[in-house]
Amino acid sequence: MPTPVLLAYATAGDAANGLLNGWSIDDLQRWALIYLGISSLAFIVVWVVGYVRRPG
Repeated sequence: MPTPVLLAYATAGDAANGLLNGWSIDDLQRWALIYLGISSLAFIVVWVVGYVRRPG
């Protein structure tokens, strides 16, 4: 009986050839960090503006 094929990656190198638009792992990590940084700054700005504008 053949061993079932797992739909998972063992290492980051396994995914290198399967990324969209020809991106490399480095590009994907860089843009993920940029996205997380910008979204966390936006989250902080929303909370600060809400704190400043709260009544009372």
